[in-house]
Amino acid sequence: MEHTATLLSLMAFPDIDPVIFAIGPVQVRWYGLAYVVGILLGWQYARRLVANDSLWPQSGPRMTQLDIDDFLIWATVGIVAGGRIGYILFYDFASVAANPMRALEIWNGGMSFHGGLLGTLVAMILFARSRGIPVFSLFDIVCAVVPVGLFFGRLANFINSELWGKLTDVPWAFVFPTGGPFPRHPTQLYEAALEGLLLLAVLAWLIYRRKALSQPGLVAGCFVIGYALSRIFIEFFREPDVQIGYLAGGWLTMGMVLSLPMLAVGIWAVATARSRA
Repeated sequence: MEHTATLLSLMAFPDIDPVIFAIGPVQVRWYGLAYVVGILLGWQYARRLVANDSLWPQSGPRMTQLDIDDFLIWATVGIVAGGRIGYILFYDFASVAANPMRALEIWNGGMSFHGGLLGTLVAMILFARSRGIPVFSLFDIVCAVVPVGLFFGRLANFINSELWGKLTDVPWAFVFPTGGPFPRHPTQLYEAALEGLLLLAVLAWLIYRRKALSQPGLVAGCFVIGYALSRIFIEFFREPDVQIGYLAGGWLTMGMVLSLPMLAVGIWAVATARSRA
């Protein structure tokens, strides 16, 4: 009986209010704070990478810390706009078509990483052209810091009790408030660990130990490959979006389908990085 009580207590979802505080009708949520913290910490990390002369080739145009400062606004718009538009197009188009105001309800349905990636990609290309800096080097810097935002974003997903996994009896499962009475895989924490901490560490090793920034596109390609493989793996444990379900075979999800082109692009970027050095 004592063992059962301990197991149940481990599976109890932590009592964390998704709203940090409210002033009248204005609410400050962990989800929004996660985006702000992720962007600001990523910005500071990017500034350090750009300022470290030992990580870059000695010839050719270089980014400056001022470029990174100016790109912060572009990146924020790309992440938020792309993430929301991507979620609507990939996961929630029917609901938004029936009720267009739902498109503005970021807290009701959330953001798509793949959409945010496309939005940031557009922002990077436009910004690099406007400043005359190598676009693949900008890709590398941004991709090196994206895992920081992914880590905080997935923690916010956990606090919001959203994007949880399938039913399971593993001892680290949780009974999510929005997931029914049975324990589920905490796939948000799996993603925070793989897409966030592990991928951040791998890319940092490539940058500082293997001087990967000297081959434009190598860091970006490794990030895309790492994210795609992590996402495909975790999708086997994650409950598919209820409005879409499985696309085929009782296992293929939209997250997997969207990750496959990323995997192909990442492999191409790594294979061709040396030619851009």
